[in-house]
Amino acid sequence: MNFSDISYQRPNLAQYETRFDQTNQQFLAAPNYQAAKAALHELNHLRSTMAKNMKLAYIRHSIDTNDSFYRTENDFWDHHAPLVDQIHNRFYEALLSAPFRKELEEEFPATLFLFAEDQLRLLANSVIELKQQENEVVSQYTQLIASADLEFDGKKYTLATLSALFTEPKRSIREAAHAVYEEFFTANEQKFDELFDQLVKLRHQQAQKLGFENYVAYGDRLMNRWSYDRKQLSAFRQFIIDEVVPINQKLYQRQKERLGVETLLHYDLPLVYPTGNPQPQENGAELVQKAQAMYHELSSETGNFFDQMIQQDLMDLTNRSGKQSGGYCEFIDEVQMPFIFANFNGTSDDVDVLTHETGHAFQSYLSRWIDEPELIFPTSDTAEIHSMSMEFLVWPWMDKFFGTAHEKYTFTHLSSALQFLPYGALVDHFQEEVYLHPEWSAAERKSCWRKLEKIYCPERNYQASKALERGIYWYRQGHIFEVPFYYIDYTLAQVCALQFWQREIVEKDPTTWTDYLAICRIGGSKTFLETVALGNLASPFDRKQMTALLAAVDHYLAAIPETDLV
Repeated sequence: MNFSDISYQRPNLAQYETRFDQTNQQFLAAPNYQAAKAALHELNHLRSTMAKNMKLAYIRHSIDTNDSFYRTENDFWDHHAPLVDQIHNRFYEALLSAPFRKELEEEFPATLFLFAEDQLRLLANSVIELKQQENEVVSQYTQLIASADLEFDGKKYTLATLSALFTEPKRSIREAAHAVYEEFFTANEQKFDELFDQLVKLRHQQAQKLGFENYVAYGDRLMNRWSYDRKQLSAFRQFIIDEVVPINQKLYQRQKERLGVETLLHYDLPLVYPTGNPQPQENGAELVQKAQAMYHELSSETGNFFDQMIQQDLMDLTNRSGKQSGGYCEFIDEVQMPFIFANFNGTSDDVDVLTHETGHAFQSYLSRWIDEPELIFPTSDTAEIHSMSMEFLVWPWMDKFFGTAHEKYTFTHLSSALQFLPYGALVDHFQEEVYLHPEWSAAERKSCWRKLEKIYCPERNYQASKALERGIYWYRQGHIFEVPFYYIDYTLAQVCALQFWQREIVEKDPTTWTDYLAICRIGGSKTFLETVALGNLASPFDRKQMTALLAAVDHYLAAIPETDLV
């Protein structure tokens, strides 16, 4: 079934609630375990159908935020999604109190019960209205970002397409493009501040009403951090400051010398090579065809999977006006297939986002056997292992995309993986401070961002931008507005992905792909650290192992002479 043929229907929530409650009662009152399982299967079917419609509305709205029908549907779900969650919480209550719970725990993953406990802790009638308001404000942010219609050198650009000019070899073009990009955020600075202020207050109120000390504790529960806590996250952030930031400064010094500039300014950072960063030789459909050939060579599983993605038109990759920014992957329950969303802009980011989101999509495809809709994708810390690792596992095919520049691409890609780690930790630290201080003014938040930015990303020289020096860079980071406390998950996953890189590229370990498949097939049936162990990876919280890993990456990069990067 093609994506365009998948039918969307706004549900009748009154009818749905009646049927759901009847089935839930059958589950609780089941005369035997088999009857309970049958009722549970029907509850999964009902929830999957509801999720399918909700996801379709989101995807089609994000593809074209100007589509009036799906904008209306998006508004509908902003208001009604918390009500649906409340209905589904009755199932979680039933699951945790079921007469056959012992038998259920022997057959179903422990994470299902952990998820149920979290959901019951995070939602109550007292916060429904606050959640509805939060959804509405997030949609306003998304709409604001998508509305960017920028003019540069007589042409129209979106934020995504203008960012392609950030790697222009001519410095004056880079500087001017950054200025136009930045102008969008400064022109809307008051609006961004107002939206975020609303979000902070709404989220703090939710946490307080549900008995949490603050939204930091709520946020970690929201992210289902079942095998570690915020103390460990704080220690991991400090590890990044101590071990990763110094390595990155060496990389930036090499970049400065390579570019031949006296001072590396903020608009120089995206340009790695003076003649321009490696760009894929093909764009759009041709790039996808290259990826299709690559995935057939990688494995039969990935080849068959990617064929289906193309045949069923389950990717929307072209950037255009009115399209939501960023990239994501959703799993559409009815067709049991994922959907990939991206915004190609003709840079190496196109290859990165395609392989990244394909990692997510491939994992969900291999986890289709799971009946529970909340367990097809794992928690985000685990999910990002699949996506970030896929970016490295396909390194042997990068010559297909970049030709003779493929070694320059892999150097840049590996460097950027290290350079991302402090930024990812910065976003988490910033949010922690913001939600510990919900009374802060907009100016205090910006000051906090810039103070932390100097610790995690000291290479960012904003002497050419008063606005960025004031601390507005974070406006462009959608996760801060849309999915708070998600971002640290990327850093945890990145060091896991670097281990797959080390095993596949450096050590030529023949078991690497087998272990990758193993963690893809289990969906969300195990916790983060259980999944890490299953993949024969070291825990991100094992400082000794992480120090050794970072030293290996540093050595690999340092061993590549500048003469190979010309």
